[in-house]
Order: sequence, then structure tokens, then C-alpha cells
Amino acid sequence: MSGRLWKKFVNRESVTYVIVGVLTTAVDWVTYTVLRHMEVDYRVATALGWAAAVLFAFVANKLLVFRSFGMSPGRLWKEFSGFVTARVATGLFTMVAMVVMVDGLHWNEYFGKVMVSVISLVLNYIFSKWFIFKKTDGKLPERAAGGKMTGSTEPGRKGVGSGERRDGNG
Repeated sequence: MSGRLWKKFVNRESVTYVIVGVLTTAVDWVTYTVLRHMEVDYRVATALGWAAAVLFAFVANKLLVFRSFGMSPGRLWKEFSGFVTARVATGLFTMVAMVVMVDGLHWNEYFGKVMVSVISLVLNYIFSKWFIFKKTDGKLPERAAGGKMTGSTEPGRKGVGSGERRDGNG
């Protein structure tokens, strides 16, 4: 039973997500810290750090974590707008939580950043996995009528018009 749970929660996707999440958090923290050293208000530094992290996270999550290689304008727009919407929700949470922790509770601002970062990491995974980069049926690539390939999100696989079929009959 524990081996089954381990495989369910510790796999390529979850490990890669954590690594990308740490790197995304680093982008946020480095941006925040540099801006604070430039004497930018912590609220502005928080917003700009978040924006830099969102741009990095979209690309890294799309390509590395969830392996969503579709690059059509419609698909990119759908994924990007969903991703940004989810990040705006967690970004608003971040802003409110930082103000409450720093101004209201008088916590150390970096301790507040740690707390907010952990909560945001979990929320963002849930949004990305279940709503933004979700797989439709888990089978790749898809086949259209007549057995032709209609596209793939797997690197190195040919898609529409390639004339190649996985069963070797193309």
C-alpha cells in the first residue's frame, strides 16, 4: 500500500513540479530582494516578484512539468489565460497575506514570504494539474477518422500530415 501511494505522489511530474516550483520561488525571491535593496516598497517588490515568477512558471510548467507541447495560438491563449487567472488568484492571496502578516501581525517579512510561498506552491499545482494543463484522456497521440495522426504532445512524435502511424501501417 505505501509503495502504491509513493508511486502516485512521487513521480516525474510531481518531482519536476517541485523543482520548477523552487526555481519559480527563487525568481520571485531574487526579484523581491533586489528591489528591496533598491528601496522599493515591499508591496511593489512583492507584485513585481510575482509577475516575473508567473512568466517563468508558465513556460517551465507547460514544457517541463505537464509536457504540453501544443503551440497553436488558440491552445497557447487558453493555457496562458487560465494560468494567469489562477496565478492572479494566488497573487491576490499573496498580497493580502503579506500585508496582514507584515503590517497586521508584525511578522518578519521574510517569514511571511516563506509561509505565502508554501501555500501558493500547493494551490498552483492543483490549479495547473486539474484545470490548466489537464490531459483529456491520457492517450497520446490522438487519431482522427481513418487512423491518421492528429497531433501529439510528445517530443519527437510527428503530428498532422506526417503520414506516419504508430502501428507501422502508414
